[in-house]
This record gives sequence, C-alpha cells and structure tokens, in this order.
Amino acid sequence: MESTIFILIVDNDIQVRNRLGQLLKRRGYEIAGVNTDEEALSFLKSNNVDLIIIDLALPGKCGFDLLPTVKETFPEIAIIAATPYGDAHSVKKALKMGADEYLTKPFRDQEITLVVERVCWRFLSHQSRPSPIPIP
Repeated sequence: MESTIFILIVDNDIQVRNRLGQLLKRRGYEIAGVNTDEEALSFLKSNNVDLIIIDLALPGKCGFDLLPTVKETFPEIAIIAATPYGDAHSVKKALKMGADEYLTKPFRDQEITLVVERVCWRFLSHQSRPSPIPIP
C-alpha cells in the first residue's frame, strides 16, 4: 500500500517498536517511535501524525491514561490500543475510551497489517468525504 500516512508507535520495548516500525515501513507508512506518554505528547504537538499505536502497559502513566488525552487533544488522530493482556475487559475499556481498534501482544505480522490498513482506510475515507450540504 503506497501511503503518506504517518504512524507513531508508543511502546517502552525497543524490540516491539523496531519490529512494528520495520513491518509498517515495508508497507509504505512513515514511522516514528517513542518510549513514554510524555515523549508521545511532545511528539504529537510538533508533528502531523495520522495514527498512533499505544501500548496500554506503559510503565508509570499507562496507556490507559494516554489514550483519552490523545483522543481529547488530537481528535483527528486514529488510535490503535496494543494490549499484552488480551482479556476482553482491557479491550472493551480501550474501545470505550476512544481506541479505534486494538492489537493483542504478541503480535502476528498479518494481524498488524490488517488492523493498521483497516484503520487507515477509515481515516482516509473520513478525510476525503465532502462536507455535508445543509438542507434548508
């Protein structure tokens, strides 16, 4: 998929960031990665990001804290919640808090690709829609 979509990966595990980054770069996405919620918010303030993948198990302030902040401050950014828990409660909580999709760790390449492409197609379809014509 040829793309100009910019994805920010927020995960304190450098191996996870590198693996996700390499996989998504091969698919044509622009990628950046950060360790913490503070780094993520700083990055988002100074860069145009289309999609953010947030590890819900970040140390300190967890991804569950970052998710609503991103949703409120940057509502145009699509969010994928990455959970090591895999339980229905964590997934449901992340979706209720504004995540557009979720991934369960450990990741499978095909799953990552499908989820990211699904979110990106939704993102692109919302961006390309004409504004509604008011009905008198």
